[in-house]
Amino acid sequence: MRYSVRYMREDDIPQVTEIDREAFPSQWPYPAYAYKRELNNKLASYIVAVEDGATWGNGQGNHNGSILQPLFRLFRQPRPPAEIEAPLQCIAGFAGVWRMLDEAHLTTIAVRGSRRRRGIGELLLVTVIDMAIQGGASVVTLEVRVSNQLAQTLYRKYGFKDAGIRKGYYSEDGEDALIMTTEVLTSEAYQSLFRPLKEQHARHMAEQESAAPVATAAT
Repeated sequence: MRYSVRYMREDDIPQVTEIDREAFPSQWPYPAYAYKRELNNKLASYIVAVEDGATWGNGQGNHNGSILQPLFRLFRQPRPPAEIEAPLQCIAGFAGVWRMLDEAHLTTIAVRGSRRRRGIGELLLVTVIDMAIQGGASVVTLEVRVSNQLAQTLYRKYGFKDAGIRKGYYSEDGEDALIMTTEVLTSEAYQSLFRPLKEQHARHMAEQESAAPVATAAT
């Protein structure tokens, strides 16, 4: 299966809220109206990873946003007209990022349970970092549960370092959050880390796509 990344649209919100509830069952669910509000926030950008060719639900929805290859800016692009009705794409994961002064802050990242272990979370993270670089951000920052070692391993792979603790950050259970940040994104040290990882992941996704069984028509 091939995955592409584009900006989130309003008709993606039902799937995004579903993934959000599944990925963060202990947290207060982010309501659909809040995602709709975020799409109109000039300081926020939300992206989705979609399965190329896969459809979802009743097959109705606007299908106009262009696939971002590459993603050029952290700031949002003009929204395309919502005129053409086409099948909804299957959303495999999503991420949100805020521009805060000279930093890009990763607010959320999640992958559908049935699509995990396919490199989609890493694809979204690479895209966020690319967006931050192209948008002129100095660093990328985030908070992650201190118990979420799996996520921390991925972040550390991409050069995130521990920057502090937010005590009792997660209100539903009082767990602390680990603050993590990259080095300066345009520094030679960070680019020498990021570029090979990005290329390696692209090769991995391409190999995964070529190894996937080809669907055949029923007879």
